[in-house]
Amino acid sequence: MTASLADLTDRMLRAARRAGAEAADAVAVDGTSVSIDVREGRLEQAERAEGVDIGLRVLIGRRQAMVSSSDARDATIETMAERAVAMAREAPEDPHAGLAEPDQLARDTDSSRLQMHDPSPEPDPAMLEEDARRAEAAARSVAGVTQVQGATAGYGHRRVHIAATNGFSGGYARSDRAISCVAVSGEGTGMERDWDADSRIFQSDLRSPEEIGRLAGERAAARQGPRRPRTGRYPVLFDERISSSLVGHLVAAANGAAIARGSSWLLGRDGAPVLPAGISLIEEPHRPRASGSRLFDGEGLPTAERALVDDGVLTGWILDLATARKLGLQSTANAARGTSAPPSPSVSNLRLTQGGASREDLIAQMGTGLLVTSMIGSTINPNTGDYSRGAAGFWVENGEILHPVNECTIAGNLRDMLMSLIPANDARQHLSRIVPSLLVDGMTLAGD
Repeated sequence: MTASLADLTDRMLRAARRAGAEAADAVAVDGTSVSIDVREGRLEQAERAEGVDIGLRVLIGRRQAMVSSSDARDATIETMAERAVAMAREAPEDPHAGLAEPDQLARDTDSSRLQMHDPSPEPDPAMLEEDARRAEAAARSVAGVTQVQGATAGYGHRRVHIAATNGFSGGYARSDRAISCVAVSGEGTGMERDWDADSRIFQSDLRSPEEIGRLAGERAAARQGPRRPRTGRYPVLFDERISSSLVGHLVAAANGAAIARGSSWLLGRDGAPVLPAGISLIEEPHRPRASGSRLFDGEGLPTAERALVDDGVLTGWILDLATARKLGLQSTANAARGTSAPPSPSVSNLRLTQGGASREDLIAQMGTGLLVTSMIGSTINPNTGDYSRGAAGFWVENGEILHPVNECTIAGNLRDMLMSLIPANDARQHLSRIVPSLLVDGMTLAGD
């Protein structure tokens, strides 16, 4: 599957050796993306991109340098290697830079069982345009929708291969198929918009354009006549569409790079509760048909399922080789990389423990508060965990949704927010981050 890219990375490594590198790793990526936009029943825009990107990192002792290019000719590769070696010789020493040891490397690199690539032919642009038209038409048919801002259908395919002078060589392919729609209700200054979208690896798993357009229209119509909520402290229910952002803040704070810099509100919390008892956050890099799956990380280390949070307790940090060395720990095989920068820590697929209650149950339970369905802006203090974001959604009174809400701010501290959360049972199982709606108690709302 990746034979040509494997040859390309091998050529880069040989060039690095000839240029004087003591060690090197290389990554090659090729891909195709197609995007079709429709508006008012007509083709608005059609884009297609194809290309190859290559990246080479060379090491001379503990000095390293990275170069990249979109030109894979032999002459370019030789020039890249020479420049990288010259740069590395002038670079400051990094005592933590270096490749993995051969005995650390993944042996199983056949990613076919992860089903990350749909082998069916690339969809015809006319098919993509028809999907976008169908989504737009479905949104327009919803009562209250005055216009459709846009409907898009797209396809992407890419192949990746990584190799290093320590003996690692492995690659994989990914594909994705997506449809999205943004609908608008109301007129003039009373316009409100909302959206729906679906993205899958396999075409056969994709929801219908009609369902996507209809949901976008219904959501936009439901937002008509919004009011600002009362200022005060209330429970806030983060809708499943946006709840994974809370998990994202936790993951960012547990990133080894932030810990090594000393700029994380989780400093000193390793082994301490960060979520309520009974709730775990599991990384699942081998989950089939998930966009974040991988058998090996960006440095060739084998990945494995692990609990980042186990029964509420933080188990450790998210580490690549360099950050692990800085902290005196072992890599957790979480290195990610592109063609233009060295590896850095990043997670794959995540799953948060679901609760036993539905979203409707939590709405009834919260009494009076805010159901948040969209957020804008972000003020997150990485050192303290102080949290503030613009929000819109629906006001809940006596356990029932009363009216739409916009132009308000929700604020709190991530330490307190995460320790008080109550999960629903509505997480979508195909997403890379499987996170249900989350109820957080006692947040500050700034409105009227």
